[in-house]
Parts: sequence; C-alpha cells; structure tokens
Amino acid sequence: MKLKIKVCGMKHAANIAAVAELHPNYMGFIFYEKSLRYISEVSAELIKYVPNEIKTVGVFVDETAENVKEKVLKHHLKAVQLHGKESVEFCKDVKQTGVEVIKAFGLSGDFDFSILEAYETAVDYFLFDTQTPAHGGSGKVFDWTLLDSYKLAKPYFLSGGIDLQHAERIREIKDERLYAVDINSKFELEPGLKDVEKLKEFFKELN
Repeated sequence: MKLKIKVCGMKHAANIAAVAELHPNYMGFIFYEKSLRYISEVSAELIKYVPNEIKTVGVFVDETAENVKEKVLKHHLKAVQLHGKESVEFCKDVKQTGVEVIKAFGLSGDFDFSILEAYETAVDYFLFDTQTPAHGGSGKVFDWTLLDSYKLAKPYFLSGGIDLQHAERIREIKDERLYAVDINSKFELEPGLKDVEKLKEFFKELN
C-alpha cells in the first residue's frame, strides 16, 4: 500500500494553497495556542477551501471535547489529532462526530506500549512522535526500533523530525501497519511556512 503523507502545521493562505497543489493525503492545522504554528481564527477560515480529497486535520492538546467538536463542525474538519493526555472516553466522544481520530503518543525508551490497548477501539490511528514537553514539534527523530515493541494491529502515522534524508529509510520499513508519514518542522522556511520545493522532493523520493 502506498504510504500516505500528512503535512502538518499550516497557517498561511498562499502556502496552504501551494501545498494543497502537491496533493498530500492530509493537511494538519494546529489549534493549540502555545504552538508556534497555532492557526488563528481568521486563518482557520481558509481550511474550508482545501480541496475535498485532502483530509483536513485539527490538532488539539488537552482541549475540551466541546471545543474540539465545535471546531470540527465550524471548519468541516475530516480528522482530529489528539496530542495531549486525552482519555479513551474522550476519543470515543469525539469519534461520534464522524471524523477520523488520530491519537498521538510521544515515544521514549521507557514508553509502555500496553497503554495503547485501551485506545485500540476508540481511535482510527495512532501517531508515534518524539517524546517532548511541548507536545510535538521538537524536530527530533525518536529511535524507530522502539516500534518493535508495538504489538497491536492498529495502523499508525510516523512522526517526529522527519526530513528529506529519511525518505530512503522510510521506504525500507516493512511494517504493514505504517499507514502515513507526518512531516512538519524540517520542511519549513519559518514556523508554519512550508518549503514547497523541498516538499516536492520528499513526495517524489517517498513514492
């Protein structure tokens, strides 16, 4: 199966349009105010203009379920990515709105993969990122051999500091559960502004 690509942390109108022309499978918009890539309410109005075949993802960190659902409806989001300490019940609640639910977990050497079991029926995908106090966006790659300890069938997004030079290594991964690659900070000219030429190169390399 061809790997899906998610470009996350979009916030500028012309840049959103330019990246959309590359036809990523997912585009992520960060609704977490402490993020350098936080999308303002004004810019969030642009989300509805993203072509329908691209799945728009709202990224949230320990937000209330009401606020998540309100943003889903307001901006016609097709998926939500939960990057905080959201419970299984929270994930199920949000999933009832009909969106895809992606639950992110930061991995480090002492990560307990058994905590994922309770989430397996509550989410559509896991997202494995580098463990960081800032809930992602660290630009650092985690040790991918940690995924050898992942025993569930649930497909996942691979995230965390992925750069152009990782394309070959990603192509060599033989895990059928690897559903998508999530790219962000390593493809930027500044936070929230993507380098379209570099993205083109990555898309070409990965496929």
